[in-house]
Amino acid sequence: MFRHLREDISVIFERDPAARTAWEVLTCYPGLHAVLVHRLAHRLWALRLRWFARFLAYLSRAVTGIEIHPAATIGRRFFIDHGMGVVIGETAEIGDDCTLYHGVTLGGTSWQKGKRHPTLGNGVIVGAGAKILGPIQVGDRAKIGSNAVVVHDVPVLATAVGIPARVIAADGASPDKGFAAYALTRDLDDPVVQALSELEARTMLQEARLAELAELFAARGEPPRKSAGAGR
Repeated sequence: MFRHLREDISVIFERDPAARTAWEVLTCYPGLHAVLVHRLAHRLWALRLRWFARFLAYLSRAVTGIEIHPAATIGRRFFIDHGMGVVIGETAEIGDDCTLYHGVTLGGTSWQKGKRHPTLGNGVIVGAGAKILGPIQVGDRAKIGSNAVVVHDVPVLATAVGIPARVIAADGASPDKGFAAYALTRDLDDPVVQALSELEARTMLQEARLAELAELFAARGEPPRKSAGAGR
């Protein structure tokens, strides 16, 4: 338990530049508190002390604003940044080295019992406000953009954004490229935005060329010629 606690504290220093001291992290980070309480509640759940586990999770939610069902499975070095409004459902599974920002939901889409919540691989980053819904798979080291709504599987190393979420990149990024806050990197722009930017750039270029031609005709004292189809 203490080994896991040391790992959790070191991970916060790695991923949150605002962290200053271990004492501050231990006493002032609700994401860490929620994870520590969940580990105890999860053990109680495994011992079939279900009411005590749920009540402990309820107290944790009241204090931290983070709701984690005691049956959810969470790996090592899990970091919840800020944390307010995070919801992790009963059958959710989270791998090692994952990061969730505030407002994230790992929710279900069915009232049927059984597996109904998502499974996150190792090293997954989920941006603020994102919703991952249903018994879907999010591959290792995938990134989910802020406010995305994910209802289909996300491949390994992919980045998914939008509502509904679509994969915009699968760049093969490795962990040594650094931590991507809020699940997005600067070089992973939305392709729709890129296309609109290119159209805008082309339009501005054409307008500049037309202005140059108009100045050239004006300097020669000639009116701009009409195209063959003009006036029809």
